[in-house]
Amino acid sequence: MFLRRAIGRTLFAATRSHSSAAPAAASSTSSATYNPLLQFFETDRNAEDDKPVVYGRSWKACELRLKSWDDLQKLWYVLLKEKNMLMTQRQMLNAQNLRFPNPERISKVRKSMCRIKHVLTERAIEEPDARRSAEMKRMINAL
Repeated sequence: MFLRRAIGRTLFAATRSHSSAAPAAASSTSSATYNPLLQFFETDRNAEDDKPVVYGRSWKACELRLKSWDDLQKLWYVLLKEKNMLMTQRQMLNAQNLRFPNPERISKVRKSMCRIKHVLTERAIEEPDARRSAEMKRMINAL
């Protein structure tokens, strides 16, 4: 009888708090599995994949000129994250005396970053307001 009453209380308490605890439990399990450091490592491919991976090209300046300031800033940080991931991967493979696959990816990312800076500098030079132009140049140099 005691056992049935204790189980009944816990079940009743669980159903009562289930609606309020479900979002908290879901967020706690998702934060436990999410590790921000994993962004610096490329996901491993299956050994069964026979197709070679083809990576994209670097951004062209004419394409970047069409983008807004905010879009260029977002793209800059995406490229910075990609560059950090590639450099981390290269460093880890060098420490294990392994060859870094597709080293041209780093140069593509660097080229794109240089072109973003070039486009932003062009915009800063064309700015008629001297103060705003100087502020833009300071922001570009901080990148």
